[in-house]
Amino acid sequence: MNLALRLARQHRAPFLVVSLGTPDSGPRCPRPIPEVKVICFNPAPTTTQGEAEYVGRLARQYHWHSVAVVTITPQDSRARLRIARCFSGPVYVVTTPIALTSWPYEIAYEWGALVKALVVQRGC
Repeated sequence: MNLALRLARQHRAPFLVVSLGTPDSGPRCPRPIPEVKVICFNPAPTTTQGEAEYVGRLARQYHWHSVAVVTITPQDSRARLRIARCFSGPVYVVTTPIALTSWPYEIAYEWGALVKALVVQRGC
């Protein structure tokens, strides 16, 4: 979330949308940022799919022309795919690094999740 906060504080966009994950875990909603509308939410379902659906609704509500997604490097492709299915404008993905020791798990998880997104859950 540090990169997303830094971009918001640089006023790269008028909104900062933060997925809090499940209600009992994950990041906390950041403090207000001058001239930036901060929106925090718990996705339903508590997956990237739920996050994409919520972002799609916000995009329609606020008439967004593009979306920038900040995610970890291994999730880049799947996050882009999921958001693009729920939002018709350009989707830009900015990645943050993860610890070297996290890569084996993340690669295995992301391959499975990407196959699921491509084969099973094909819509928004």
